[in-house]
Amino acid sequence: MTTLNDPAATAANEENQPETPETPEVASSKKLVLGIVFGLIFGFLLQKGGVAKFHVLIGQLLLVDFTVLKIMMSAVVVGSIGIHFMHRAGLVELHVKPTRYASNIIGGLLFGFGFALAAYCPGTGAAALGQGNFDAIGMMTGMFAGSYLFAELSGWLSRRVDPIGERGKIRLPDLLPLSPTATVFATVLLICAVLAAVEVYAVR
Repeated sequence: MTTLNDPAATAANEENQPETPETPEVASSKKLVLGIVFGLIFGFLLQKGGVAKFHVLIGQLLLVDFTVLKIMMSAVVVGSIGIHFMHRAGLVELHVKPTRYASNIIGGLLFGFGFALAAYCPGTGAAALGQGNFDAIGMMTGMFAGSYLFAELSGWLSRRVDPIGERGKIRLPDLLPLSPTATVFATVLLICAVLAAVEVYAVR
């Protein structure tokens, strides 16, 4: 009979134990595959929607073509309703990003300047390059360079910039006297009103 402290018995037991599957690696591979699949679908829909074309994107910035606004707002409507009810059913988890005034403002300005100069954002730029618009190469190169620079500075930014205006994870239901469901539908109605106004009054 062996005791609990017998090293030989412990080693034998460990050898007879079935190997534990490497869950983190499997999960990561699954997420990577899903990311590729949904990324391809997203790029396909961007291209078919026409927002991978330079003149459509620059037309939005000049307020003469509202194709981008219509597509983005329509996506927000569908996504808001779908994600809200999927969350209520326990099918998805919400990953709310924290509100950080300095980081949000600086990031928004950098994105806006880049979009105004290149007439492409990361998603539309990749779709444009995929359909053969080689003018998107410069934007994509700058995007990769900026991503590398951001990764290198992420530690400094998290210590110096992120704490400025740190408000935590805020959602509209936290600020309005409405339930999450009422907030979603109020937002959807507001967006639909904007879409209707754009369709009626926008310059053609």
